[in-house]
Amino acid sequence: MASNVAALCFFALIASASATVFFEEKFGAGWEEKWTPSTWKQSEGTAGEFTWTAGKWYNDEEADKGIQTGPDARFYAISAEMEPFSNEGKDLVVQFTAKHEQKLDCGGGYIKIMPGGSDMAAFSGDTPYNIMFGPDICGVSTKRVHVIFNYKGENLLTKKTITCETDELSHLYTLIVKPDNTYKVLIDNVEKASGDLEADWDFLKPAQIKDPEASKPEDWDERPKIDDPEDVKPEGFDDIPEKIEDPEAEKPEDWDDEDDGEWEAPMIDNPDYKGEWSPKQIDNPDYKGMWEAPLIDNPEYVADDKLYLYEDNKYVGFELWQVKSGSIFDNVLVTDDIEYAAKVGEETWGAMKDGEKAMFDKAEEEKKAEEAAEREKAEEERKKLEEEGEGEDEEPVEEEEDEYEDTK
Repeated sequence: MASNVAALCFFALIASASATVFFEEKFGAGWEEKWTPSTWKQSEGTAGEFTWTAGKWYNDEEADKGIQTGPDARFYAISAEMEPFSNEGKDLVVQFTAKHEQKLDCGGGYIKIMPGGSDMAAFSGDTPYNIMFGPDICGVSTKRVHVIFNYKGENLLTKKTITCETDELSHLYTLIVKPDNTYKVLIDNVEKASGDLEADWDFLKPAQIKDPEASKPEDWDERPKIDDPEDVKPEGFDDIPEKIEDPEAEKPEDWDDEDDGEWEAPMIDNPDYKGEWSPKQIDNPDYKGMWEAPLIDNPEYVADDKLYLYEDNKYVGFELWQVKSGSIFDNVLVTDDIEYAAKVGEETWGAMKDGEKAMFDKAEEEKKAEEAAEREKAEEERKKLEEEGEGEDEEPVEEEEDEYEDTK
């Protein structure tokens, strides 16, 4: 028994030792030394900046500092270099927190993992990337988590719709890609999506296609219903007129046949008229359903058991467009250790969320109280103006002059 425990401990130590943190950033003092702001869009005057701040609500102002976008309606791009790595045969975890304290109406909040070979001083939307992951919000229609993989030069968006958080608090976004070509997306350490890379992205041609040589058999019956062969049209059915004279109509008393012509009752719909006769419908005993060509193996399909693999990962960065700025990004982590990522998530986002929420709620209460006070003040001013107006409308009462003079 003791030997088994020792063996388990030994293998646990080996697993721990083999786990690697490729990049970790909590945006403490000196963070600027690791990050390179892009010159992209600067010449056009539409480049934004990242400011070091914890924002308007937080748990610990120093510990919760991240980088915040600003000003409004700008492009934002910043990157940092990692120790180059390949994720071959390993789990890959990409994790960060995002807080849209401006109540983001249209803009991105995603992170990118990029290969080497690009000029990161000019990092832009055209810079090649391996993975793009994170929330994207625009109006009512777009509130989703982007998970985009580059495969053979093409950026592939997940076919699943993964809803992102849209409030004004910090949320933890985690992407896990495994060497068995499966994945998971977590928000606040809770799984929101998972599955197979080949099934949920269009990496490959379909494994099977409809046989282009197949054709529908001549005797294939696609009619679910048919005319009842035993149903016979009733005698006299076609003799029933669609319109008849109104039996309740009467000739007007002032009607003159010589002057007005022969009077005729108006025509009305015949309640006995049933339209054109057709036999009733019954289930077709020969119905085989809608014909579809049979599936065959696609000759263009080429299996790939390494869809997950990116041999060259060197940079991490944020490249965004936002109409309303103010998003704060923090706690960036790239690792092959799923347990470590969960632990970091709890130590960062988990430690801040309650205090941040309490400060947010207090700010909201104060805001509502101020708005209520302003409304009350405005109402008082309105009433005062009304009273003053009513006073001005009243005509002054003139004193009557004494009609009599003192004759004494």
